[in-house]
Amino acid sequence: MYTYFDIIMIPLQLLIIFFTVYYFFVSWFGLFGKKKEVKIYDESKTFALVVCAHNEERVIAQLVDNLRRLHYNNALYDVFVVADNCSDNTARVAREAGALVHERFSETGKGKGFALAWMFERLFKMKRQYDAVCVFDADNLVHPDFLKEMNSRLCHGEKIIQGYIDAKNPTDTWVSGVFAISFWIVNHVWSLAKYNMGLSCCLGGTGMCFDTQVLKRYGWRATCLTEDMEFTIQAMMENIPTTWAHDAIIYDEKPLTFKASWNQRKRWSQGHFDVADRYLLPMLKKAFKKRNIVMLDCSVNLIQPYFLMVSTFFVLCSYINSIEPFYTNILYKVIPLEVWTIIGFGQYIFPVAVLWKIRASFKSWMYLLLYPLFIYSWVPITALGWWHRHDHEWNHTLHTRGISFDDVIIPEDAVNDGPKEVVFAKEKEK
Repeated sequence: MYTYFDIIMIPLQLLIIFFTVYYFFVSWFGLFGKKKEVKIYDESKTFALVVCAHNEERVIAQLVDNLRRLHYNNALYDVFVVADNCSDNTARVAREAGALVHERFSETGKGKGFALAWMFERLFKMKRQYDAVCVFDADNLVHPDFLKEMNSRLCHGEKIIQGYIDAKNPTDTWVSGVFAISFWIVNHVWSLAKYNMGLSCCLGGTGMCFDTQVLKRYGWRATCLTEDMEFTIQAMMENIPTTWAHDAIIYDEKPLTFKASWNQRKRWSQGHFDVADRYLLPMLKKAFKKRNIVMLDCSVNLIQPYFLMVSTFFVLCSYINSIEPFYTNILYKVIPLEVWTIIGFGQYIFPVAVLWKIRASFKSWMYLLLYPLFIYSWVPITALGWWHRHDHEWNHTLHTRGISFDDVIIPEDAVNDGPKEVVFAKEKEK
């Protein structure tokens, strides 16, 4: 017997079925390794390596030193640091470490997106021109073969490329531990999976590589709180997908406290909703008009935070419905119980499979027990992100993990056999 509430609840259930099956299907393509590729290691492309830094004197020297020692012809790349509205010694420390420093001071247009636009315009006017631009965050460390991998991708004609974002401090605290796990899972069951399927990935804010001609032609107009996602969508609107370089590895500092994690993810959520509000309908319209499955997939990605809110609402309604039925449950009529069982079981298989694949440490396996807490905390964060989606104030994440690349021991097969969790020869706190 159907009820008035079914007008809302049945379409809601159909939406949940679509997204659940879709995510589950895509995820499998990331568990069986990357698709075969012929790598071109003849060093030919020139690079401008750009680091945006706001009060990063504790970590910037380690990154600059790391970048200057990459396994790539030093004559083919330069390291630029944008000291953006700094009130500390970031500019001096970066300059002493060997970077070409550009200081920017602006009361308006604060944030990484604006700093990148400002720096790119400067790059385009320089006497020396570069084939590509790579962007890093100041707290990063970079695998020595990063430019080799990006050079190969550019030689194959790829225009916008995202590298594998790993964790610099996966065992510092339980928060950094579960944060690292979330990145490992997304890298494999989302980014790698999409690349294997021929879909577009999403830029991750650091470890990004851009063909300079693309930047010159379309400009950098991504200045919201999630400039990486905004540029991904802007490029896809021009039918330029973002590809995935699984072997171009960056080590990113993860937040140490739950509060820092909360604030960072709230900013990401705000930016995601902001981008979705502006680009979802145009992207959907263009995808259907051109019958472009890659654009349609990007549209699905934009809807993701809305899906989280809708599915949370449905879960709450299902608890009420189990006590006092008020709508018709069609989930098991559309998809058999056995399929839902497989999907439910798969939610636990994917994290375990990824940690096994990267040879995670014992400590990371222990942090996996707390991973559900991290996942469910996305629910209130996403709700707050929607509520504040029109707020554009940038909140800086403090970075303190001053690790030199000399302190990092990378497994010998970290690239040839895929990324592996790193360990430290020694640890330094500054």
